[in-house]
Amino acid sequence: METLSLLWREIAFFAQPALYNIYFALASLPIGFGLALLVALGKNSGNPIVRRLCSAYVYAFRGSPIFIQLFMFYSIMLALNPVLWRPWGINWLMMNPLFIGPLALVMNTTAYTAEILYGALRTVPRGELEAARAFGMTPWQVFRTVTWPNMIRIAWPAYTNEVVFLFHATALIYLTLPVIDGQRDIMNAAQYLFERDFNAFLHFPVAALWFLGISLVIFFIFGRIYERLMRHMPKQRNAAPPRLRFRPKYIR
Repeated sequence: METLSLLWREIAFFAQPALYNIYFALASLPIGFGLALLVALGKNSGNPIVRRLCSAYVYAFRGSPIFIQLFMFYSIMLALNPVLWRPWGINWLMMNPLFIGPLALVMNTTAYTAEILYGALRTVPRGELEAARAFGMTPWQVFRTVTWPNMIRIAWPAYTNEVVFLFHATALIYLTLPVIDGQRDIMNAAQYLFERDFNAFLHFPVAALWFLGISLVIFFIFGRIYERLMRHMPKQRNAAPPRLRFRPKYIR
């Protein structure tokens, strides 16, 4: 009972730090998705300058670690602090990890999501696009009724993985940026507890359980959204699920 009580107190201790990880993810995803859509359309553009700029952006942020990007954004903000942020009186915001963290995550997830959306955009059935144009639709009507529905359905499973990866990347924010006003996320809280009693077999597994639990919630929510997106597809209700085989099959 004492062990269970200790474990429960440990799990409850991480509840408030987990809110910071959730905040970083929620603050980054909507903006990152909107920018990624623009970058994906730019990468598919017929203008060579726009296409190359968008491709270079995607390559730069997909080719460098998020750990380095966090350092880079913090260094830029620190260098601009004496000339921009402090004279305007907004250094309390621009130098805060609650702002720099989502900023770096937005730039990172924009690149990865743009590549996902670009790949989905390239696989939209050409026949449907030609039929929509032959019907007399405007380019906006073609995008809204044909391109966008097909693109989002194709890209959604891969984008779900990107959302989970982004949530996992929030563990690096307070490992690279300074902790202000006692702000601690899951990993920072685990490190704080470890430095207090050096019990790595308790603190870090509990932190991992929090990441696993929140990731499971993400998969569940995005899975329900995907079912909604694919509601027009026929369902095999009478199909029996495959049975597990426990005996080895020696002859094929």
